[in-house]
Amino acid sequence: MRIGLYPGTFDPITLGHTDIIRRGCALVDRLVIGVAINTGKGPMFSLEERVGMVEAECAKLTAETGTEIVAHPFENLLIDCAHDVGAQIIIRGLRAVTDFEYEYQMVGMNRAMDDSVETVFLMAEAKYQAIASKLVKEIAKLGGDVTKFVPPSVKDQLYLKIGRS
Repeated sequence: MRIGLYPGTFDPITLGHTDIIRRGCALVDRLVIGVAINTGKGPMFSLEERVGMVEAECAKLTAETGTEIVAHPFENLLIDCAHDVGAQIIIRGLRAVTDFEYEYQMVGMNRAMDDSVETVFLMAEAKYQAIASKLVKEIAKLGGDVTKFVPPSVKDQLYLKIGRS
């Protein structure tokens, strides 16, 4: 069984994330969504809320793709998380050149720790390339409409979190 790991903070999960998850399903038999605890980033949503949003969106994608998708919170090194879940592949989404520079360094470090785990980059679809969770939260806080950036249930939770209806 080919197992992939797609890590991120998912604060919140966006349409860009779901695009990468959907396309990542074509590469693996089981896809683990590693939800980084990452308290250093000061996430808006709690770990439980982020895992819940990921699970809700991934249930739809499992039904659509037939690939088993599970959420897995983690706080350790990415390569250790890959070992924990039995992943042979780490899937990373790229939006722009600046993403590539950071990801290139991460791949080098991960390969130095364990060169048996491959990293695969998937470019976000053009219509999702500008979406970043940080910007989505800022748009929502400033009264903008995030409908084009997140699934409907995530939009509702985001607006609830910031006190919008």
